Amino acid sequence: MNATRLIGIVLIVAGIAGLGLGGFSFTRETHQAKLGPLELSVKEKETVNFPVWAGVAAIVAGAALLVFGGRKG
Repeated sequence: MNATRLIGIVLIVAGIAGLGLGGFSFTRETHQAKLGPLELSVKEKETVNFPVWAGVAAIVAGAALLVFGGRKG
């Protein structure tokens, strides 16, 4: 298996995962103030959404690499 086919498979899997999950969330902790031994911090929940067109584009690009990537000349 050459690198082009491997990249194609990774793109297809990433595109399917992006369509299936739709996005992911994470928590970010920010330090607001530090007054001597006291430290105030805030935890914020951030959400990242994957656009549907990006998932479809990744699947199409991966499929194209699988079909046409292994051909020479």
